[in-house]
Amino acid sequence: MTPSTPCERHPDPIASQRLRLLERYDQRAPRYTSYPTALDFGPAVDAQVYGDWLSALDPADPVSLYVHVPFCARLCWYCGCNTRVVRKPELISDYVQGLIEELILVERRLPGRMRAGAVHLGGGTPNMLSRDDLVRLFAALRHVFPFRPGVEISAELDPGVLTESWVKAAAFHGLTRASLGVQDLAPHVQQAVNRVEPFEVVERAVGWLRQAGVASVNLDLMYGLPRQRQADVVATLDKVLTLRPERIALFGYAHVPWARTHQKLIDASALAGAEERLEQSLAAAERLLAAGYVAVGLDHFALPSDPLCQGALRRNFQGYTSDPYPTLIGLGASSIGRLPQGFVQNHVGELAWRADLDAGRLPVARGLVLTDEDRLRGEVIERLMCDGSVELDAVAARHGQDRSAFAADLRRLAALQADGLVGVDGGRVVVTALGRPFVRVVAQVFDRHSNVQQRFSRAV
Repeated sequence: MTPSTPCERHPDPIASQRLRLLERYDQRAPRYTSYPTALDFGPAVDAQVYGDWLSALDPADPVSLYVHVPFCARLCWYCGCNTRVVRKPELISDYVQGLIEELILVERRLPGRMRAGAVHLGGGTPNMLSRDDLVRLFAALRHVFPFRPGVEISAELDPGVLTESWVKAAAFHGLTRASLGVQDLAPHVQQAVNRVEPFEVVERAVGWLRQAGVASVNLDLMYGLPRQRQADVVATLDKVLTLRPERIALFGYAHVPWARTHQKLIDASALAGAEERLEQSLAAAERLLAAGYVAVGLDHFALPSDPLCQGALRRNFQGYTSDPYPTLIGLGASSIGRLPQGFVQNHVGELAWRADLDAGRLPVARGLVLTDEDRLRGEVIERLMCDGSVELDAVAARHGQDRSAFAADLRRLAALQADGLVGVDGGRVVVTALGRPFVRVVAQVFDRHSNVQQRFSRAV
């Protein structure tokens, strides 16, 4: 068997074989940024449960923090995030005050002072925060969760509304990694998704970040967008590669208008078909590998010196990460956290989130208590998504079981093995180079929760 390792260097010579498998395997599947997925969360995990989980944490263990900022200056029609267009600064300042109040509620339930090893500002558009709001937010974060030396602080940014002064302020507070949404630079594609942004805007933003000492820049790109062609994807790469970002995330557009109603503004007839999507993805990967990047997991690429290629790769709600901390505290409307006992999600709507804060309650809407079976299968799925392989015997042993726990799964893998998507050698399962674009389908074999495929995006 030929494994598809987390860091794969050479162009893929087997594109034509993959095309023949599309009809059978281009099904809907989770992205597996968690297992079980957020669609399995329910009301059994409430504010009381979450408070008990916080109190049971070991104060000696560092945590990661995720802060959700659900505001944007414009509505990008492709977006799948929880966000809304806001143009009144006072509304954003009021939201930051809510974040501070949530931090106070969390602090009251902690067993002691706990340090933060990583902080991620997501959205939405975190650079919608004013400099004063940024100062208030970081002061509160540092007060409740003192930052460890070497803390990684990252933020998702919209280059179209980014300013040099904001970059300087964020860098002063320790920003180490920035992720810029680019998607595609072709004007006809940008118009089709309501995100017009010349390359010069991205170039300027990257320049500000470099000058401010931000060590790592990630650019988010997409394939499968309306009116987008393979030539558009490659031309976009040719431009952004001149900026030499440390990371590039290459996502397939997920058209889920039943979940994100603004996606109905996209002309579905202009979307690429399955074969064209795959060709766009493969052409982009080949271009990136030729430029010296290495493939990481399913859809990320990084320079060889990047931490994603230097140690244990993990997957969480922000995608692929080298973050080693087992506890993630989510703050803000719709944010998701993970604690040793399970997952917890805040109210998606800001009004419900704010109402709980006003009542002095942790603003929890739902969550999921992890079972031993969830932990077992979650580790298998994470390793497949990250490494492209998994040692079932080793995973089972860590959970007090043996390979027989996966007997039914191994039988279900037989069809994928016959088609060359995986290799199975005893308890070792390897996603082949042919099967790499279908890794979500492979991972789904081990999933005991996701039964409603139409709720997910297409796997390829």
